[in-house]
Amino acid sequence: MKRSISTRKKMVPLMTLEDFKAARKVLDGVIASTHLIPSPAFSRATGNHVYLKPENMQITGAYKLRGAYFKISTLTDEEKARGLITASAGNHAQGVAYAAQKAGVEATIVMPTTTPLVKVNNTKDYGAKVVLSGETFDDAAAEAQRLVEEKGYTYIPPFNDLTVATGQGTITYEIFSDLPDVDVILVPIGGGGLAAGVSTLAKLLNPTVKVIGVEPTGAASMKASLDAGKVVTLPTVNTIADGVAVKTPGDLVFPYIQKNVDDVITIDDAELVDAFLDMMEKHKMIVENAGLLTVAALQHLKGEGKNIVPVLSGGNMDVITVSSLVQHGLMSRGRIFTFSVILPDRPGELLRVAEVLAKENGNTIKLEHNQFVNLNRQAGVELKVTLEAFGHEHKAQILSALKKAGYHAKEISTGEVY
Repeated sequence: MKRSISTRKKMVPLMTLEDFKAARKVLDGVIASTHLIPSPAFSRATGNHVYLKPENMQITGAYKLRGAYFKISTLTDEEKARGLITASAGNHAQGVAYAAQKAGVEATIVMPTTTPLVKVNNTKDYGAKVVLSGETFDDAAAEAQRLVEEKGYTYIPPFNDLTVATGQGTITYEIFSDLPDVDVILVPIGGGGLAAGVSTLAKLLNPTVKVIGVEPTGAASMKASLDAGKVVTLPTVNTIADGVAVKTPGDLVFPYIQKNVDDVITIDDAELVDAFLDMMEKHKMIVENAGLLTVAALQHLKGEGKNIVPVLSGGNMDVITVSSLVQHGLMSRGRIFTFSVILPDRPGELLRVAEVLAKENGNTIKLEHNQFVNLNRQAGVELKVTLEAFGHEHKAQILSALKKAGYHAKEISTGEVY
């Protein structure tokens, strides 16, 4: 007998094909269809055929809406009437807020006090009540739990819930529809809900498709758990991919990942910075650091002409973070750098340095002339110059030209934002 969505809540969800079909039906007309985008640039760079799954273009800016909306659709009227609550610092918050608004249900979102203002305002714009509490997600989650006990709210888990994971997994239907002969799906892993849903449906539709999870090196809790054969908790996490900075993966979704995820790749933060610039310059898209994990992972795969789909899980970033990533990315590629040089304190020296830079096509961004670096000004003054270059080779060419002109310039790190 075919189960309806309304009866599923009374049973233990198993993430069967029937469950995924139910989720797809519920989400039809609610979410945006984020069709695959071929990437000639990444295909050339990797030796594979790369097709991006742009969930950063989803309504609310991330895939989280899928699981939140489907979860809410399975609640009883009594559970909805109590009001919904969750804890989140970003994508899940906005997904629950939007889904609750669509369902005509009141929602409270507990967010850390450190949450960027743009995410707080976006969540409020979707009609949710925002409570700021604590400095970390764990603090906010504790407050959400306290409110559940005090006011009887219905809690919507961010990842450790099979109904939520089933909703997230509907991404796979769209991948197979656009690219029936997909060979590999790359999916970010934080708590594991997205990876569990995507991998389980992928194996149900085609067991030969490989699903590879991707985690940041500084928060690889799922890889540690898989290696241990059980869910483990990391003592600390440290990564710029805050959306997947999870100490303990979900125990309910863990068995599905054990069974259906073929491998896990870990990515350093520096690789995410490079991936951010690549997405900006080659595809004109903003993708948050958690979503960039799969882009960075492309470089870790052998070039075998395979059809590869990296899931770009979200694109919710504040402008300050974007600015920081752009600067660090340009610096890492030698396209912005700062040098310091001691000059004789006499008229015309600054002009002579400028002439050398102009001859080598170095574009000056910032200049600082300090006459007081030495107690005795006759010993020399310091000139700091920040330049735009074409890359590391051009940077070396500029520094070499300065040396030939008699200026012993040395590259320095200022830590400043330009």
